[in-house]
Amino acid sequence: MANYQNYPTELFDNLKQIYHASAEKYGEKPLFQQKRNGVYENFSFRRYRNDVDALGTALLAHELEGCVLLVGENSYEWVTAYMAVICGVGTVVPIDKECDAKFLSDVAERCGACAAIYSARCADRVGQLDPSVERIAFSDLDELIEEGKLRIRAGDRTYLDADIDPRAMAVLLFTSGTADEAKGVMLSHRNLCFNLSEMCKMVYVDQNDVFLSVLPLHHAYECTCGFLCSVYRGCTVAFGEGLRYVTRNMREVRPTVMLGVPLLIETVYQKIQINIRRHGMEKKVRTMIGLTESIGSEKLRIAAKRRLFSDIHKSFGGRLRLLVSGGSTVDPNVLRGLRELGILAIQGYGLTECAPIAAINRDRFYNDRSAGMATPNTLLDIYDIQDDGVGEVRFRGDNVMLGYYDAPELTAEAIRDGWFYTGDLGHIDSDGFLYITGRKKNLIVTASGKTVSPEELETLLDRTRFVKESVVVGCYNEEKKDRDIVALIHPDYDALAERFGTGLTSGQLDLEMRKAISEVNGGVQPHKRITDYLLRTEAFPKNTSRKIKRAGLAEAALAQYREKREKR
Repeated sequence: MANYQNYPTELFDNLKQIYHASAEKYGEKPLFQQKRNGVYENFSFRRYRNDVDALGTALLAHELEGCVLLVGENSYEWVTAYMAVICGVGTVVPIDKECDAKFLSDVAERCGACAAIYSARCADRVGQLDPSVERIAFSDLDELIEEGKLRIRAGDRTYLDADIDPRAMAVLLFTSGTADEAKGVMLSHRNLCFNLSEMCKMVYVDQNDVFLSVLPLHHAYECTCGFLCSVYRGCTVAFGEGLRYVTRNMREVRPTVMLGVPLLIETVYQKIQINIRRHGMEKKVRTMIGLTESIGSEKLRIAAKRRLFSDIHKSFGGRLRLLVSGGSTVDPNVLRGLRELGILAIQGYGLTECAPIAAINRDRFYNDRSAGMATPNTLLDIYDIQDDGVGEVRFRGDNVMLGYYDAPELTAEAIRDGWFYTGDLGHIDSDGFLYITGRKKNLIVTASGKTVSPEELETLLDRTRFVKESVVVGCYNEEKKDRDIVALIHPDYDALAERFGTGLTSGQLDLEMRKAISEVNGGVQPHKRITDYLLRTEAFPKNTSRKIKRAGLAEAALAQYREKREKR
């Protein structure tokens, strides 16, 4: 086991303590940056504390208590409303800004929402809520904040002195799916504060760091690790204008840290590589990487790389030092490649039920193929280990949710004897690094009883040269009385065009796809080998966290696969 030290952190009882302590410590330092009229405007720690306290005071004066829906874009209004609700008004229920009106209405009914705080682009959907749900637009918040300030100056301390139970439900997060299918994850102040303290012991950030926020705040990952972490550690958060404008926003904000999903991290790396090739710099870059890799001290090695590759860094603002990927496994070659250019890139493993961090690579001790390690005061374990060493990942720590909302049976199934059973499959090595191999519910079971993890094959397939993305499913073969392993493949048409030009034939495409499958099959056990593939000309549908929506893909593939077999 490697010898490493934890960074010192403070454990708070609740988030109100955190934003008040940070306001005292950092004062007029910018906490948030938001673009208005084409220019980034600063919002200080002190202003944030005052606005949150004032908004909370006004909301209580309007007799709002209970569940409050929060739906809208990443913005100062969003983070102010979130904190105001959670620290003395009731339970905040963050909702995907892309959700449809039915989902929003169903969630409001399920949790008995008393109000909805929303942005202008969500007004039509909020307008369809039951009339009993009070509507508060983002544009109304300034007026409410001013009202609250007047009340505080007049001696109203109802909100300031509100009692916060650190172990009561404070956040209700609904997982993806329809409103009926979605599980409501109940999180407390204790869950969030503990998670903040734990993850900051392993990855260092401080008041000198600037985060660029590009992932949606209604997800636990961006909310805890980007927004709340910055309030906790004295960082600055700049709200991006959307994924289309990431590069432009990076040049404007000059971030030091970014959170992303694998698709975003890999896109950043691909853009770097394209620019290197476009300028004919491949050989020179390889030489400089070789020279800097020989530097013994990691700190000096990174500093040398940043100087040598300053032109590359300028395209991303010139200060980016840390990329953290979550959501699913990122290509280890990308993580290593970014580090070779002077940008530390690591990945973690989280679930909404864990608020969200269950494992993360340390910034001084990492494994590019691993999802990370348990944080210092939590436990990771593998349950029901099979012959290949893989079993269900289970987790124990104070960041584990209170349970699923209004679903005691589901809660009892997921949390047993203090352990949260994640539903993910994986194994842990001798250094404590966790490797995720797939989801238990997605397993393909063959007639012989052997199991195949689609995610394992998808990861390998997506790393081949001409595959953009893939989904692996089991298609029943009546003749064999068994399931064939079938890959749905969306090719990388840009890479194919670069290789074959505009003259790519269907025969060449088929040959390259079969080469990719053969490459994967050569490295897995016989029962896991891909039988055939189905071509997909369009990208797979994705949710707002950029994960592929698997629902319905297997059923559609079965019909297409049978048709393909009949034509042979």
